[in-house]
Amino acid sequence: MSLGFTVTHADGAARCGRMTTPHGEVETPAFMPVGTQGAVKGVTHRDLESIGAQILLSNTYHLYLRPGDDLIARLGGLHKFIGWTRPILTDSGGYQVFSLAERHTIDEEGAHFRSHLDGAAHLLTPEKAADIQAQLGSDIAMVLDECLAHPATADGRALARRSMERTLRWARRARERFLALREGGVPGVVVCNRGQAQFGIVQGSIYPDLREESARETVAIGFEAYAIGGLSVGEPADVMYDIVGRTAPLLPADRPRYLMGTGTPLDLVESVARGIDLFDCVLPTRNARNGQLFTSAGRLNIKNTRYADDDRPPDPDCGCYTCRTCSRAYLRHLFATGEINAATLNTLHNLTFYLDTLRRIRDAITFRRFESFRLALHQSLSRQPHDS
Repeated sequence: MSLGFTVTHADGAARCGRMTTPHGEVETPAFMPVGTQGAVKGVTHRDLESIGAQILLSNTYHLYLRPGDDLIARLGGLHKFIGWTRPILTDSGGYQVFSLAERHTIDEEGAHFRSHLDGAAHLLTPEKAADIQAQLGSDIAMVLDECLAHPATADGRALARRSMERTLRWARRARERFLALREGGVPGVVVCNRGQAQFGIVQGSIYPDLREESARETVAIGFEAYAIGGLSVGEPADVMYDIVGRTAPLLPADRPRYLMGTGTPLDLVESVARGIDLFDCVLPTRNARNGQLFTSAGRLNIKNTRYADDDRPPDPDCGCYTCRTCSRAYLRHLFATGEINAATLNTLHNLTFYLDTLRRIRDAITFRRFESFRLALHQSLSRQPHDS
């Protein structure tokens, strides 16, 4: 198989594992910093390596539009193009079509949209998404799925079923194309990573029976591993946890399970408790650029005037470069004056906090004290009101 996975330790449903890819191993549970356009905003690859990032997520939609997957393939694939030697996962671009494109329509063929850059018309099909990711040469490629917002209408269930069934049909087409690319190639498509793996995506919104059907049919297609999509789109946290807890056990225990686009530090620990192995989210980087830091005592908005003469580090319990060298007063000054370093220092801290949280989760599972760690994290983050 192009993707290897071994569960090394378990504590209840929570588990540690080792995922192997053509570009190295990943210890799970793992968090993937989001490098949308081949770069994590505000920091360098050297920074990411120094804080222990094992795998990056990059975005098919953005790289397809600019600089173009053909150009990246000519230059040797995404790893070589961006200078990152560790594993990369690429999403299919579907979510960005639905959220960023100026106009889009969905039909059986795929997603018709106009670029948010220049208004040019494009068609993203399951086959096209597979082709683009083959040219990027990522270690993990996602199938194209239909992204449905949290249903807020009376016919939400009907919409969810229609979307789920279309995602299944697209998944079958995506798998057929992926196997054709791997086995014999497709004219005009450069396959930059023969060891690329493809993940199927389970949909079904907040409806357990739809999730069960989607999981059963997606697993039957036979992907290297599986993801849970369509959550963190507006539903309450307890609903998300319930769906994750019902869906994860339906996925093969010997393959990694990826929860897409989630979430807060508490979301991570609660999802690990339900059997999830991989995560990505823009919160640590986006919030950093907006002056919000994740700390062991809750969220801290560094732009608040109360920190103008505060000489404490952002988080006394954190050993990152930012917390070792910068005071809250200095970080507030950088943010208030629009210094680029503000985004860099805040992002370094937030990503360190997320990666360190996952490291501590792995340690807790290994030594079979995950439940006590889970409780302690809840207590720590509720120790004082969030600084919002």
